[in-house]
Amino acid sequence: MPPALYLLALAVFAMGTSEFMLSGLLPDLAAELGVPVGTAGLLTSAFAVGMVAGAPLMAALTRRWPRRSGLFGGVVLFAAAHVVGATATSFPVLCAARVVAAFANAGFLALAVTAAGTLVGPERRGRAVGVLLSGTTAATVVGVPAGALLGQLLGWRASFWAVALLCAPAAVGVLLGVPAGRGSADGRPALRAELAALARPRLLHVLLLGALVNAGTFAAFTFLAPVVTGPAGLGRGWVPVVLVLFGLGTVLGINVAGRLADRHPLRLLAVAGPLLPLGWAALAALADRPAALPVLVPLLGALSFAVGGTLITRVLATAATDAPTMAGAYATAALNLGATIGPLLAAAALPSPTGPLYAAGALTAAALLLGPALRERPPARTAA
Repeated sequence: MPPALYLLALAVFAMGTSEFMLSGLLPDLAAELGVPVGTAGLLTSAFAVGMVAGAPLMAALTRRWPRRSGLFGGVVLFAAAHVVGATATSFPVLCAARVVAAFANAGFLALAVTAAGTLVGPERRGRAVGVLLSGTTAATVVGVPAGALLGQLLGWRASFWAVALLCAPAAVGVLLGVPAGRGSADGRPALRAELAALARPRLLHVLLLGALVNAGTFAAFTFLAPVVTGPAGLGRGWVPVVLVLFGLGTVLGINVAGRLADRHPLRLLAVAGPLLPLGWAALAALADRPAALPVLVPLLGALSFAVGGTLITRVLATAATDAPTMAGAYATAALNLGATIGPLLAAAALPSPTGPLYAAGALTAAALLLGPALRERPPARTAA
C-alpha cells in the first residue's frame, strides 16, 4: 500500500478519536455544563449532522482543488474547532464547535476515501479503505479510552486539547507525504451528473443500509458508559476498559472487511448482518451481568465495523463510474446520517439504561429486513 495511505490514516485517527471520545466523557461534561446526559449525547448527533451536510458540500466545493490542499485545510480547521470546544463555557458554543469540526472532518474524509480508492487499483479498493479506516479503529482502541481516562484525571476539556495537539503531526504528515495532485474533477463527470447518480436505486440501497447499520452502532456506543456504571454495576474506571474492548473488536472487523470486501462482499454481509440485531438485543438482556460485557462488546464492535466497512466499499464500487469524485462524500454522508439518527433514538430510550441497546437492535433489524428490498432492476430490453 502507498505510504500516503498510512498518513491519511493518521489524520483519520485524530478525527476518529474526537468523534467517538464523547461516549466516555458525557457524564462529567453534562454535569459541568448543566445539561442532562441525554442532552449532552446530542453533541454526537450535532457532529453527525455536520458530517451529513458537510461531506457532499465540502466535496463539491473542493473537487477542483489540489488534493493535498483540501486535506491540509480540513485538518487545520478541525484542530481550530477543538481549541474553541476546549474553551467553551456553554453547551450551545460547544455544540457549534462540534458542527464546525464535523464540516472539517467531512471534507477531509470525503477526499480521503476517494483518494484511497484511486491510490490503488480497483482490485485492492477494499484493502485501501480498510487501511484508511484503521485510523478509526485505532482511535477506538487507543484514542477513545485514552481520552476517557484523560477526562477522568484532568477533566473533559483536556481531551479536547489533546485532539487539537494530535492534529499537528497529522497536518505535517499530509503536507510531506500526500502528493499535491490536480483537482479531482479534471476529466471526470460534471457535478450535476455526479449528483444525478443518487437517483440510482442500487446506490440508494447501499447508502440506506449503511445509514441504518451506523445508526445502530452509534445508538449503542454513545451510551455505553451509562450501561457500564448502571445495570452492570461497575465503577467509572471500567468505562475506558469497555471502550478498549469495543475498539479491539472494530480492529478485527475492519481487517476482515478489508480482506473479504473485494472478493466476497455479499457473503460477508449475509453472515455478519443477521448477527448484529441479535447481538445488540443479547447485550441489552444481559447488561446486568458484568461477565457478558467482555464477550459481547468486542463481538459487536467487530460485526458493526465489518458490515459498515463492507458497505463503504460497495458504495465506492457502485458509484465508481457515475460519481467518482463524490462517492466518498455519499458514503460519509450516509454513515453520518445514521450517526445522527441513532443517538437521537437512543436518547429517547434513555429512561432505561438498556434502551439504547434495544434501539440499536431495532435499527440493524430494519437494515436486515430492507436488505433485499431495494435492489436495482436490470434495464428493460428493447425490441431489435
